[in-house]
Amino acid sequence: MEPVSVADLRAYLAGSWRVKRTLLDRSSGTRGCFDGTVLFESEDGGLGQRERGTISWPTHTGPATRDYLLRPAAEPAALDIYFPDGRFFHTLNLSAGEWTTLHSCAPDTYYVTYHVVSTTRLDYEWTVIGPDKNLLLTTSLFRSTG
Repeated sequence: MEPVSVADLRAYLAGSWRVKRTLLDRSSGTRGCFDGTVLFESEDGGLGQRERGTISWPTHTGPATRDYLLRPAAEPAALDIYFPDGRFFHTLNLSAGEWTTLHSCAPDTYYVTYHVVSTTRLDYEWTVIGPDKNLLLTTSLFRSTG
């Protein structure tokens, strides 16, 4: 499926999304899932990203959260993503509808590919490789309606 280009990433993401994620530990074959919501709302000149939901994974089943701050980057189709403590995570640029990048978090490396399916769906896939990790995390965001 051809990706959909995004001219203004902040406008594209703003609002509420449903999130569905599958988790796979490729070393052991262990599978899990995460279901919840993601809210992108104005914060500090960018967007705050608030992910809330329920995870089902052998080491934790129950509520799970994740927060990031997305700040303006060099062009409107891009945002720089930061952890809540201010550390840089990675840049996201969806001007072509797709984006691949990595985040090194020694001793692990996190590779991500984003794909804009439509104005109401964004998919991304993380591959995490390290001495003790061999994970595949596949996520779909679906714009909430109403």
